[in-house]
Amino acid sequence: MPERRTVALVTLGCARNEVDSEELAGRLEADGWELVEDASDADVAVVNTCGFVDAAKKDSVDALLEANDLKDHGKTQAVVAVGCMAERYGKELAEALPEADGVLGFDDYADISNRLNVILSGGSVEAHTPRDRRKLLPITPAERQAAAEGTALPGHDQAPEDLPDGLAPASGPRAPLRRRMGTSPVASVKLASGCDRRCSFCAIPSFRGSFISRRPSDVLNETRWLAEQGVKEIMLVSENNTSYGKDLGDIRLLESLLPELAGVDGIERVRVSYLQPAEMRPGLIDVLTSTEKVAPYFDLSFQHSAPNVLRAMRRFGDTDRFLELLDQIRSKAPTAGVRSNFIVGFPGETEADVDELERFLTGARLDAIGVFGYSDEEGTEAATYENKLDEDVVAQRLARISQLAEELTHQRADERMGETLRVLVESVDDEDGATGRGAHQAPETDGQVVFTSNQGLTVGRMVEAKVVGTEGVDLVVESLEEAGR
Repeated sequence: MPERRTVALVTLGCARNEVDSEELAGRLEADGWELVEDASDADVAVVNTCGFVDAAKKDSVDALLEANDLKDHGKTQAVVAVGCMAERYGKELAEALPEADGVLGFDDYADISNRLNVILSGGSVEAHTPRDRRKLLPITPAERQAAAEGTALPGHDQAPEDLPDGLAPASGPRAPLRRRMGTSPVASVKLASGCDRRCSFCAIPSFRGSFISRRPSDVLNETRWLAEQGVKEIMLVSENNTSYGKDLGDIRLLESLLPELAGVDGIERVRVSYLQPAEMRPGLIDVLTSTEKVAPYFDLSFQHSAPNVLRAMRRFGDTDRFLELLDQIRSKAPTAGVRSNFIVGFPGETEADVDELERFLTGARLDAIGVFGYSDEEGTEAATYENKLDEDVVAQRLARISQLAEELTHQRADERMGETLRVLVESVDDEDGATGRGAHQAPETDGQVVFTSNQGLTVGRMVEAKVVGTEGVDLVVESLEEAGR
């Protein structure tokens, strides 16, 4: 019997890419591939790339080159690029990076096993020609579900009836196809794909396509399966969760889905990410702040607060409206977690605009703040704008706002002294101690909780703990169970 071919998946970028990698892992294992963690132990290394901004694209290229080096002194025979950068650039990436033995787009995912077999056998798979994926589905959201058949939507595909153990369940309607990579008690669940917004700085809709929701039954089935795998917290991800359900005939579908997800046996916390301020509604705020096991957590994409800059970005709002939204949230959940990202140095941004952003940040009391300096993204409207700022001006403003953000988030952490948190324990180590996250902290982005003692802690437990100190944005806590002893 021939030896099973081995594959390693290297994932870069956001949580949505992590879900896509687990779909690819499910497809490959179902077709007989052996999954390995280390690319040096694999016949083929599949790099799931990010194509969002220049820094992410550079990281993706570096990962591909690093995997290619393994071909000289390891088991690795081929390196294949998938993901957003591969989808966005296709043949252009293949020509610029001959070290990649294959550049596969989203349309190749359904037949990923055959594609890799061809490449490993010395054949070639033609890199796809990029296209505007917004044009693959109807403009009218209500018509998209019926038209989506045959359109590649990573994270939406369903499993065949017979699957090996460890894959998503074959029973039940429209069971998801997914293979967990790792044993973390936290997992992301894709709520939708694509985006209908037309922010002038963002290229994502062009290669991720128009917004289309997954059906609630699919999301629930996947969550139940994840709970059976030991997952305690799920994080709902998409390009814009506030639009969920609009193509299913109910823009308030998220409000009814969240309590159902929170009621899944074994799930201790449900977190919603990627919320658009302009689309927030009172009913959604109510559900996010009052539903047991749903984290009062608001990942709000503000991007700026000066009206002139926001309009140039093709976005809505201003400082006072945003502060009012935060007041509405905190009137219902005073300790709610709030994070956001901001772009400084946008074309036409003035010193007065930066002052206005500082006014907002100072009043917003955000738990986590990401700050990015503007740079042109090809294919975006903003790349064609005049009145671009000099690079040194952008760098100076980036440093200024970043320093303020660091000071403000440290202050916000200090405000949490004495609070009682429900902390999900994520690591326990004799040398490094135990760490976890409270409801106001999302994975990877928002800091963590550090326990004063490991006593009685195990990974996956939800523990009541009191904040007794801070380390920057991180919180130091004492388990109330341990304190009781």
